[in-house]
Amino acid sequence: MRTARAGIKGEYMGTENDRFNDWVVYQIYPRSFCDSNGDGIGDLNGIRQKIPHLLDLGVNAVWISPCYKSPNYDNGYDIADYRDIMDEFGTLDDWKRLAAELHANGIRLVMDLVVNHTSSEHRWFREARQSRDNPYHDYYIWADKPRNDWHSLFGGSAWEYNPATNEYYLHSFAVQQPDLNWENPAVRRECCDIVDFWTDLGVDGFRCDALDFIAKDFDRGRMLNGPYLHEYIHELFGREKVRHLFTVGECQSDEQTICDICGKTRDELKSVFQFEHIHLGRSDKYTPAPYTGDEIRNVLVKWQDFTAARDLNYILFTDNHDQPYYISRLGNDRARRCPGASRSATAYAAMFYLLRGIPFLYEGQEFGSANSRYDDIAAFNDVESVNYYHANEGKKPHDLLIREINYGSRDNTRRPMAWTDDPAHHFGFTTGEPWLPMPSRAAEINLARDLASEKSVYRFYREVLRLRASSDAVKDGVFRDLTRTPGSFVYSRTLGDEEIIVAVAFERPVSGILPADLTAAYRPVLMNLPTETPFSDAFSPFEVRVYRKNAAQ
Repeated sequence: MRTARAGIKGEYMGTENDRFNDWVVYQIYPRSFCDSNGDGIGDLNGIRQKIPHLLDLGVNAVWISPCYKSPNYDNGYDIADYRDIMDEFGTLDDWKRLAAELHANGIRLVMDLVVNHTSSEHRWFREARQSRDNPYHDYYIWADKPRNDWHSLFGGSAWEYNPATNEYYLHSFAVQQPDLNWENPAVRRECCDIVDFWTDLGVDGFRCDALDFIAKDFDRGRMLNGPYLHEYIHELFGREKVRHLFTVGECQSDEQTICDICGKTRDELKSVFQFEHIHLGRSDKYTPAPYTGDEIRNVLVKWQDFTAARDLNYILFTDNHDQPYYISRLGNDRARRCPGASRSATAYAAMFYLLRGIPFLYEGQEFGSANSRYDDIAAFNDVESVNYYHANEGKKPHDLLIREINYGSRDNTRRPMAWTDDPAHHFGFTTGEPWLPMPSRAAEINLARDLASEKSVYRFYREVLRLRASSDAVKDGVFRDLTRTPGSFVYSRTLGDEEIIVAVAFERPVSGILPADLTAAYRPVLMNLPTETPFSDAFSPFEVRVYRKNAAQ
């Protein structure tokens, strides 16, 4: 019997470049980014058309959500062929042209790696479900009867009956996403080959979907974080060929897990997402709960200190394809919204992306996109949300149920991008019929209208990223929490004689938050609420100011 490793210390001990501190990553959900051929579905050529937008914004890496062949039960996270491109998105040659043009413009390319499960239409599973004697049968997890009462994250039992073999297979997510059996060495070799295939084509890294689910712990009744997790990750990314790549894991990560997976001597991943600040302000996915900005600050300070003390990479993000917009849940996308701009969006832009770490932005975030409101479940596509609706239909009043889905659905951030203010052409996304209804606020919140505003969210994001690129203190400096007043967050980033101070008020007016000696040697470099008294100690709700001290400036 194998013994799970506590840690493998390879010869590779990491380098300064492993911090990737100059990266600014922009996540693209390809189905919703830009449609180049009028079929209503975003595609790879649409991404290529928008490279000037990425360059203007100031990002230097893109993470593309799955664009592989897929029947789309879970919008590409159910992969039927890891070595080819979804028909709606284009061809492998289109992908190669996109990769070449990104690289020619100095933009790195990160692909989504989904290896906890495949599509039920993948060749491996079509073979596996035919017979217990099929060579691919052991690529998946089977039982004569459900081994436990595990539930799928998308609702219902995690065990699905397969008549041909009179067995049940495990699916942690949708029924159409059977879990791979990582105990099988052949599965691990297949996954290494997939990584190598895309590495040979020139990718710069991988975002690893649900990575901690690849190791089950049946003895302890846990669907994830099983005893061989680190062994599996090391086998996948600890190899000489790929250990230079940027890797970021989607894991349910506490302090010890982050150290175990990302420590410089571990030879596993370069980074993981930390979700503690994302889960604030709700009692479950569909139900809001009271929160304060101080809670957000406390989580950020905790992880800034923890990761810095251990020289770990930290991912700075507020939005992605799995979460509703942050400013709609933990900011204010309504009362604070000026014409074409959102003060909480700009406050969070500076507050998050001048911290120590690797910035990740999500499409639409850069111009203040917010949650939508639809009254009919037909306006939703997300399998998780649709399943939730039907599981509770008749148990909850429709108005309550649809309000919950509007609040928590992943479709909030998956709706097509609103590039222009032209509703006749679906706000610049497509000349056809969009695969999913446009954001309900697209006429109010779109890139063109934002750029026409005096207080543009996009221009503020661009200035934040330019400041980050020009400041060694932001990229490499020490973080220090200077907060002394509830309802605010004040911190510094310092390297040598350069210091950046970021001061932000949360949901209420606040005063007395600035350091006493601020006026002597500092100058304001960024404000989301212009004022003739930039050193005033009175801050309005969601006001942010950034000051810089640098003898060379």
